[in-house]
Amino acid sequence: MTKMNKLLAVFILLLSNSLFAQKTDFVAKSFKMAAPLYDNLLAKTKGNFIDYPHSLYADGSLKYLQIDEWTGGFWPGALWYMYEYTKDSKWKDAALAWTHSLESNQFNTSHHDIGFMMYCSYGNALRFVNDKKYPEILLQSAKSLTKRYSAVVGSIQSWNERKSKGDINTWEYPVIMDNMMNLELLFYASKISGDTSYRNIAIKHAEQTLKNHLRADYSSYHVVNYDPKTGKVLHRQTLQGFSDNSTWARGQAWGIYGFTVVYRETKDPRFLEAAIKMADFFLDHPNLPKDKIPYWDFNVGQKGYKPDWNFDPQKYAEVPRDASAAAIASSGLLEMSTMLKGEQGKKYYNAAVTILKSLSSDKYLNTDHQNPYFLLKHSTGNFPSDREIDVPLIYADYYFLEALLRYQKIKK
Repeated sequence: MTKMNKLLAVFILLLSNSLFAQKTDFVAKSFKMAAPLYDNLLAKTKGNFIDYPHSLYADGSLKYLQIDEWTGGFWPGALWYMYEYTKDSKWKDAALAWTHSLESNQFNTSHHDIGFMMYCSYGNALRFVNDKKYPEILLQSAKSLTKRYSAVVGSIQSWNERKSKGDINTWEYPVIMDNMMNLELLFYASKISGDTSYRNIAIKHAEQTLKNHLRADYSSYHVVNYDPKTGKVLHRQTLQGFSDNSTWARGQAWGIYGFTVVYRETKDPRFLEAAIKMADFFLDHPNLPKDKIPYWDFNVGQKGYKPDWNFDPQKYAEVPRDASAAAIASSGLLEMSTMLKGEQGKKYYNAAVTILKSLSSDKYLNTDHQNPYFLLKHSTGNFPSDREIDVPLIYADYYFLEALLRYQKIKK
């Protein structure tokens, strides 16, 4: 090869690397975008370790939830992801402070969300800090979660007794798809304690979810209500989805992610099959937009789906999306792709990357500073209750950052 040809080859290589970097710099773009927003959020919440940033109200003011609510762990978790990416100690210091603020939550038995609250905070902290208190706190958190388990039902009770949407019936022992996300805490507890009861409860809960929450096409019910005395299924309904027989997008995403985790911990092929088929339903659905950011429910306004609440189809010119569902799904899909070989693995990896590129586009990323605090726009929390519609949500940010880091590790 002549000197000129060598120079040309080097130039072509540099150019191709540059083009590749341009196509894959959505990770750097997103973390760079997050930094000033989270600086603002830290300044806004300085010294306040009681109210945890959750979303925005209609007037643009910050919406907080308190320590006993389900999303408290996502803010310190997002800060841990900022530290993981940047290695900047300011994020570590902030993450430590907000993580430690949740310590008393280890005794919270009022609902099932302690996994979200404690594993997203202390679980992430463990990856960077060697503190002997952290495993003890997480073990106590797992003990608190198991207090909501019934051997008769074979599931962890998500909420206390309550009325269904529209007050149609009473849910005595409601179990929701979201609960799959709290099982990782139980698997961890068994590992550090040697007590297999935590693991056994997690597996039994996953088996019951597999049996009772999934339809023949692997779409999912949001809520299954059991008779606490007999374990019999009494109702299959929804609280945050469009109708009882529709598929709530975030619930489907929880299932993809949750069953992937259970397969990771058990290597039981039943759970991987469930994750795959739930993912196929999500990704192959004719009502999934081209950018793969789902509407808040796959069946909004469709024939054959009747809501138990007052739905006004004229209220929104377009059906709102749910970026949080997309972020959760992308993170789950990336992990699932590493468990599969060949073209099958590529399918879920490529789908996850498409979702991440969409979320990091100007349409969903807060590049226009639509708000001063959160990274992602266009999430939907609870449409039927007219709450958190087309807003940022802290858990959308959390799972988006997690997915970006997973993508980066897979690429390496």
